[in-house]
Amino acid sequence: MARSCDQCGRLFVPRREHARFCSADCRVAWNREHKAADPVADISALAWSISGMKEAAERVSRAKAWDRARAFAVISEAVWWVTIVDATLVRYHPEAYDRVLAEQPASERKLIEDTMGGLRFVRNQIGQEVDRIGFIRPKDGQREPADGCVAAWTWSPLPEPSCESLSADGKEWELTRYRSYQAQLAGHLVGETFSRASGFLNIAASSAVELGESALG
Repeated sequence: MARSCDQCGRLFVPRREHARFCSADCRVAWNREHKAADPVADISALAWSISGMKEAAERVSRAKAWDRARAFAVISEAVWWVTIVDATLVRYHPEAYDRVLAEQPASERKLIEDTMGGLRFVRNQIGQEVDRIGFIRPKDGQREPADGCVAAWTWSPLPEPSCESLSADGKEWELTRYRSYQAQLAGHLVGETFSRASGFLNIAASSAVELGESALG
């Protein structure tokens, strides 16, 4: 899964799918050469995205539904917002993202990384011709959850995707996301997943804003 560094052109194997640089030095050098025209607008855009994510996660916690189509409509919006914020932080605020992640205990760090990877898998799959409502089911195999709360549904275990249309690297990334989905989403509560993901991203975004404000001086 090697790719070229955006700064020096050297081939490297990225730890994350959105990684653009082979080292912290190259990332710093690129940032210096491509300084944002309006850092304030950049911070405001991140804050706006975080607000959208929080609202979507709250809708999941409050929403009630008795069928999978309705439940997944609420869930898919939350998946979209969470993965947008995650991608923005990884791509444009990696220092803050990595710092907050490194502060977590090793077991929690792995849990967060797999949760985010699993949500990326859901995002990619719902953009294709797949059975969207097959992603979720009532808790404990019941016909319907006792209180009708979407957050009380669970993610369904899924078969490995074929990934036939993807390149070799793309297939490897997607299978990595799939394994993360099976490890940390399948069989777990939907509400638990979004609580963990949004909690981490909120902290990472706050750290990014602090770093941005410090840079503005």
